[in-house]
Amino acid sequence: MARTGLATRLYQGEANINIVGRRKQWFIVAGVLVLIAIASFAIRGFSLGIEFAGGTSFSVPATTTSGASLTQTEVSDAVQKAIEEAHPGAEVVSAQKLGGRAGQKETFTVRATAMSPAESGQAKNALVADLGVNPNDVSDDQVSAAWGGQVTRQAIIGLVIFLILVMAYLIIRFEWRMAAAAVSSLLLDLILTAGVYSLVGFEVTPSTVIGFLTILGYSLYDVVVVFDKVQENTRGITAGSTRTYAEATNLAVNQTIMRSINTGLVALLPVGGLLFIGAGLLGAGTLKDLGLVLFVGMGFGVISSIMFAAPVLTALKDREPKIKAHTARVLARRAAARSGDVAPRAERQRSANATESDEAPAMAASAPRPGSRPTAKRNTNRGGRPGGAGNRPQGGGKRRS
Repeated sequence: MARTGLATRLYQGEANINIVGRRKQWFIVAGVLVLIAIASFAIRGFSLGIEFAGGTSFSVPATTTSGASLTQTEVSDAVQKAIEEAHPGAEVVSAQKLGGRAGQKETFTVRATAMSPAESGQAKNALVADLGVNPNDVSDDQVSAAWGGQVTRQAIIGLVIFLILVMAYLIIRFEWRMAAAAVSSLLLDLILTAGVYSLVGFEVTPSTVIGFLTILGYSLYDVVVVFDKVQENTRGITAGSTRTYAEATNLAVNQTIMRSINTGLVALLPVGGLLFIGAGLLGAGTLKDLGLVLFVGMGFGVISSIMFAAPVLTALKDREPKIKAHTARVLARRAAARSGDVAPRAERQRSANATESDEAPAMAASAPRPGSRPTAKRNTNRGGRPGGAGNRPQGGGKRRS
């Protein structure tokens, strides 16, 4: 026989990966990761971009008028010195290098605390004199935190509306337990992605918010694919007694796991190119905020749809009385078959009944009827008729008178 592939054996249930059966382990892992993310929120916090925190941004060229190259440390120190002279107590928040590949001109973007227009102009002049750069290549921008607050509020409103619509759709399409499991998986995906963002220390920019809203749809798509197969496998399951709801759900996860992995890889490849090639190799620093949130969010979306959404669903369904009774019935039937108490005894009883019913007609046929004469034995001599008391002798002689 030809050896079948892993995907075929998973779909047919031959290579059964017990994912739902280990749901306690997945819940513990998810809980630990959530605690780490929350601890990072409390300790490290988020590095808010200038659009959210407000402040003054300086753009400085990476080369002087004489052609000498500047390093990020030199530019950051020069900006720090200039803003302290213009506004005592001001400090540099972050510095980033942009461009430098594909013929792009290298520049440094340095973000500092908020300053007045007059103070930023004074710092700009001091910066030009200190670094010896072209004044026309140095710019400063004032950004208010009010704009970032508006973006945050609108993003939260959009998230709430999205979750409400998702809950309504899933309840209509499936049931409320599947809706609750899907939203739980979605929230886990968002929390873990935010935790990675906090640990890495990337700035939270409008691109980050866009990325968060984007991964919502992707995570939901993967969960719906799994739940659609779960619904197909568990339709009318309480009428049978061969498989529990958790086992049917685990089969559905096995049948869709290769599809989830394949679609996840196809989605992660271009996002990985955006993050590692665009931001890393090509120096497009503005792409790393969007690339990181998409890459991490989609990766967690694939994992959570397999190892968290389905286990949460079975945990909720096992509390349903009908499913609980069905599970107990299936397990009791299996226990009886393994112990050999119920099924073999029933087989022996049926065998005994069948034997008695087969012997009864034979005994009835062999027993004599009341009042019947005994059956005489027949003498089958050669050439003659059955012998008896009145039989004539054989031969051709004449009768004597």
